Amino acid sequence: MSTDPRFSEIVAALGLYFDGLYHSDTEKLGQLFHPQAIYACGTEGSLTHMTMDAYLPMVAKRPSPASRDEPRSDRILSIEFAGPVTAFARAECAIGPKRFTDLLSFIRLDGRWRLIAKVFHFDLEAQAA
Repeated sequence: MSTDPRFSEIVAALGLYFDGLYHSDTEKLGQLFHPQAIYACGTEGSLTHMTMDAYLPMVAKRPSPASRDEPRSDRILSIEFAGPVTAFARAECAIGPKRFTDLLSFIRLDGRWRLIAKVFHFDLEAQAA
């Protein structure tokens, strides 16, 4: 494990991210995402692109995985730094039947790490026959 304090700061930010998604907690997610962050996916063959003004209300409307007693499956795959205030994390999590691989870009502003871009892919969990 790295002794670089930035590493533990990103791990803590990812904990906030995972908790926010699992509980559909837009207050937590709003603390983490920069207001100008982007949300993007191309899994279904066309671009899904949202700003936080569209993304956070969408999260607020959906039933949380916690409310459905879904097991948590969040996992940090990697964290990289491109300089003192820029980081990248690759993570996995699940919401309903979707299994997500998230590519998360962070910037450090005003003494804290903020998510500036979430680009992701998802797979649907195979349904039992």
